[in-house]
Amino acid sequence: MIIQNITYSINKDLEQDFLDWMQNTHVQNVMITGFPKSFKIMRLLTEVENGGATFSFQYNFDNLNSFEVFEREYFDDLNYEVDKRYTGKYVFFPSLLEEL
Repeated sequence: MIIQNITYSINKDLEQDFLDWMQNTHVQNVMITGFPKSFKIMRLLTEVENGGATFSFQYNFDNLNSFEVFEREYFDDLNYEVDKRYTGKYVFFPSLLEEL
């Protein structure tokens, strides 16, 4: 299994709005593509105090090819929607993991 992990740090004053929008809109739009088979949302508990709240969104893909098609066809547009809503209020970094 391939896991796309995207870690977001959002300004504290937008934490609940961010979580609500991500859960009710963004994650649903990601899942509608049919490529990720499941997802998890986690809060980072051990973080450096940076004035933000940090969350990890993990999307599970059957294989690397499935992820690559998703990334090529959908990732930029989906990320644009997050950026449009929270420009200047968050940072993110993606990573790709393989379950052993």
